[in-house]
Amino acid sequence: MAKSSADDAELRRACAAAVAASGARGEEVSFSIRVAKGRGIFEKLGRLAKPRVLALTTKHSSKGEADKAFLRVLKYSSGAVLEPAKLYKLKHLTKVEVISSDPSGCTFVLGFDNLRSQTVAPPQWTMRNIDDRNRLLFCILNICKEILSYLPKVVGIDIVELALWAKENTLTLDNQENNNQEGRETSVATQTERKVTAKVTVENDLVSQAKDEEEDMEALLDTYVMGIGEADAFSERLKQELVALEAANVYQLLESEPLIEEVLQGIDAASATIDDMDEWLRIFNLKLRHMREDISSIESRNNGLEMQSVNNKGLVEELEKLLERLRIPQEFAASLTGGSFEESRMLKNVEACEWLTGAIRCLEVPNLDPSYVNMRAVREKRAELEKLKITFVKRASEFLRNYFSSLVDFMISDKSYFSQRGQLKRPDHADLRYKCRTYARLLQHLKSLDKSCLGPLRKAYCQSLNLLLRREAREFANELRASTKAPKNPAVWLEGSNNAGQNGSSADTSTVSDAYSRMLTIFIPLLVDESSFFAHFMCFEVPALVPAGAPNVNKRRSGANDPDDDDLSLMDPDGNDIKPDNTSVELGTLNDALQELLDGIQEDFYAVVDWAYKIDPLRCISMHGITERYLSGQKDDAAGFVRKLLDDLESRISVQFSRFIDEACHQIERNERNVRQTGILAYIPRFAVLASRMEQYIQGQSRDLIDKAYTKLVSTMFTTLEKIAQSDPKTADIVLIENYAAFQNSLYDLANVVPTLAKFYHQASESYEQACTRHISSLIYLQFERLFQFSRKVDELTYTIAAEEIPFQLGLSKTDLRRVLKSSLSGGPTHFVCT
Repeated sequence: MAKSSADDAELRRACAAAVAASGARGEEVSFSIRVAKGRGIFEKLGRLAKPRVLALTTKHSSKGEADKAFLRVLKYSSGAVLEPAKLYKLKHLTKVEVISSDPSGCTFVLGFDNLRSQTVAPPQWTMRNIDDRNRLLFCILNICKEILSYLPKVVGIDIVELALWAKENTLTLDNQENNNQEGRETSVATQTERKVTAKVTVENDLVSQAKDEEEDMEALLDTYVMGIGEADAFSERLKQELVALEAANVYQLLESEPLIEEVLQGIDAASATIDDMDEWLRIFNLKLRHMREDISSIESRNNGLEMQSVNNKGLVEELEKLLERLRIPQEFAASLTGGSFEESRMLKNVEACEWLTGAIRCLEVPNLDPSYVNMRAVREKRAELEKLKITFVKRASEFLRNYFSSLVDFMISDKSYFSQRGQLKRPDHADLRYKCRTYARLLQHLKSLDKSCLGPLRKAYCQSLNLLLRREAREFANELRASTKAPKNPAVWLEGSNNAGQNGSSADTSTVSDAYSRMLTIFIPLLVDESSFFAHFMCFEVPALVPAGAPNVNKRRSGANDPDDDDLSLMDPDGNDIKPDNTSVELGTLNDALQELLDGIQEDFYAVVDWAYKIDPLRCISMHGITERYLSGQKDDAAGFVRKLLDDLESRISVQFSRFIDEACHQIERNERNVRQTGILAYIPRFAVLASRMEQYIQGQSRDLIDKAYTKLVSTMFTTLEKIAQSDPKTADIVLIENYAAFQNSLYDLANVVPTLAKFYHQASESYEQACTRHISSLIYLQFERLFQFSRKVDELTYTIAAEEIPFQLGLSKTDLRRVLKSSLSGGPTHFVCT
């Protein structure tokens, strides 16, 4: 047989170490054994039992207190090390029950009276065999008897068998304990003797419980003193006593006959009384049934009346609410039908609009029960509200159209609003916007009441304000041109004498481009602000129109109380901001309205551009850069007319500058008609001056414009130069060499910084080298022409005669050769080119 785990010293030491590691001090491990833990139902579901170790520990107090006994459950950790899992106090142990469903008898349950949840089945402990079970139970009972002085209830196991097993195995256990405790200290031996003594005491107690039953049986038998073998006599005696007992019972029944008769008579009387009572109860039951039916009928009618009363009350409340919705306050009706639109009355008008909008919404299906929609009173009230809405919208629209017209007419009639002689005045629309802003909420409510009314109002506003803006732009542009000091004679760049060209180009014309920049600085922000104010004032559901990057250096930074603040947030009648979902349609409508609002003002900008062009065409470069800078700050979808205006200005400036370049090219081409021109052509040095001035005027993204002008001018210059040179073949190369050299000398510095000019510089250098090569070749040929002819004759004769006979030919002698060499070296051309 395998050795029991209860005799495993290593297991006991591991349990002692685990108990000590848990923080328990002074506990001694008396017994330890391996068990399997389960709960019955888990084994039926197929789950395996968990291996555990049960350890009985005792704690002896040194201060006179009672000793304590514990049952510890230990489990194996991931490293196969024992660690505490549960702790039970043996003083709460009330029952030890062996499970009857286990045929092996090795499974038992320990019942404790202090478990927190009695609904959960206690764990079942399964031993390897009956001996391990008995050893554990015997040790538990021994400790309970010795330390706690009581024994728990034992169920499912015969006490006598357990006592006999303990008596038979006590000697074996003692021998095993003595063998395991060899070499220990004397105190440990004493503890073992005490355990053996306690085991004997428990054994005696178990045997005494069995003997009590035997003594009761012996006491019963002692009442009959008879010898062994007298069984027949004993049986006879029992029969006699039984007969005597039955006779006594019959006699007793005969004596009680009168009493029985009295009882029967009483029963008969009670039966009659009960029959009468039953009849009365039937009658009462019938009456009660009728009464219950009457009460039920009364309760039913009462419930119907109560329900009708509740419904009537609810109906009255709903009708009162509906009447409250249908009621039109007198003050609002007066404001909507005949009230004034003066500034002092606008608050009441706005309140009336808010009420009207809310009243119309309350009569719509989402806010009104569908069952009320077709009621005659609701239909009549809805028609009445529609009439109020139409009347108010018509009155308000007519007033606003007249108001916009009168407001602009008043400003136009006052000359102090415009620029005058000697005084440039910045247009100021703060007062105009302040007065219009008074009716901003009114416009928002008009939009919520009838969106179609906004079209005529927007048109009236655009027509009125367009007159004001065109008048302001015209007066400002006229005074701007009159107050700008500029040269009276326009500059002539590529024709006439050199002195005239130089004097014309040296005049300062910066005031011209400054005037154009001032025009844009004043009016572009104004037009953008007007566009933004118009979009918000006229309730367009579009984003903000003023771009963050637009140049507006002179724009005032307004405070919180500035009347020029254009922050008109779109709000509904309840005061909530309106967040548009799709603004593409609104942007198209807005741009159409802005076209009508600002149309015609571009003519004054065109007049300034044309005026600047006449004074100095090169100022188109500066104006083009200024326009590019403003154009880059405008969004594609914001203030569309302003961007279109800037695009048109840029196109007009480009056209004017192209016109200047075409005229310059025409002046260059006119040099071709002059016959026999020698020396450096006039337009070569003038172009250098022109290019220097053009580079000074470049701003922003005007480089493309200048490069195109360079390409066209230089191409025309080189083409004209080639044609002039070809008019006289004798001096063609000399003209090309002189002019290409002059071109390179005059544009050397600019070619280092301007890529386009550098390209033409290299082209001129190549043409110069080619002309030099041709000219030198022609000079050599003229100087040594007779020598070349002599050599050519010699070469031709080498093919027909022998070389020795050549000196004897006519004109090819050595004397002729000396004469040709002398004439070629002594004479020469009358002119050379110094480069």
